[in-house]
Amino acid sequence: MVVLVVLILLLLFVITVVAKSIRVVPQAYAGIVERFGKYKETLPAGLNFVVPFIDKVHYMIDLREQVVSFPPQGAITEDNLTVDIDTVIFFQVTDPIAATYEISNYIQAIEQLTMTTLRNVVGGMDLEQTLTSRESINNGLSAVLDETTGRWGIKVKRVEIKGIDPPPSIKDAMEKQMRADRDKRAFILTAEGQRQSAILTAEGNKQAAILNAEGDREALILKAQADREAAILRAQGEGAAIETVFGAIHQGNPDQSLLAYQYLQMLPRIAEGDANKVWIVPSEIGRALEGLGSVLPQAGGDAAGPR
Repeated sequence: MVVLVVLILLLLFVITVVAKSIRVVPQAYAGIVERFGKYKETLPAGLNFVVPFIDKVHYMIDLREQVVSFPPQGAITEDNLTVDIDTVIFFQVTDPIAATYEISNYIQAIEQLTMTTLRNVVGGMDLEQTLTSRESINNGLSAVLDETTGRWGIKVKRVEIKGIDPPPSIKDAMEKQMRADRDKRAFILTAEGQRQSAILTAEGNKQAAILNAEGDREALILKAQADREAAILRAQGEGAAIETVFGAIHQGNPDQSLLAYQYLQMLPRIAEGDANKVWIVPSEIGRALEGLGSVLPQAGGDAAGPR
């Protein structure tokens, strides 16, 4: 019975020793082993063996990239205005030994360092620069945090500003300014529209006037061409008529009496019109009248004979 109890106790001791000797480290973790309170080694991911009751896995360090969001931190700008800034930090442990023994709580240390650095960066900017220079704030925080946390075995990958909240009175003033800017832009756009409309209307009127002038010009040109062609045709007709009359006269062999008679018929036409106040009788009219006088008695004698 005593032997059985001893065997059972020995078996339990062996099981305990084996259990204390085997350590399984998860993926992306590192185990810090201490022997009698002093650092001995770092266990990688997987199955590891340690000396039971002497070695102890004291810390499990997460080697993955971590995200920490800090509560809003108040900061005073250069123009003495308080703003609340929310920050998010992305970091990764690159040296588990330094992260374990160089700093007691690296997350809290990063938070306090972020707060002080943020106040220093924002303190050199006014409110407008703070609201519009998030990239500059991010770069300033990243540079300071990366330099300081490097000796802790931590690499700060990225710093982001989630939000910047100015005081309520400043918010109201900014909203009023934004409304005024929107109204101003609306008035400017309306004025620009009216200006463009007036310009287009003037351009349309100008084009219409040009087209009307060109149309009138074309009409005048066509009318002048038509008048010229009509005048040419009339001149050609009159020339043909003159040639016909001249030919008929020459064929009829006119004498002095006929010419005198035709001359007397043209005298009333010469005297027609209000502008013809004075007209000149040529010297040849005497000889024409003499010829006509010599013809008239013959015409009278011939006419009395038959009656």
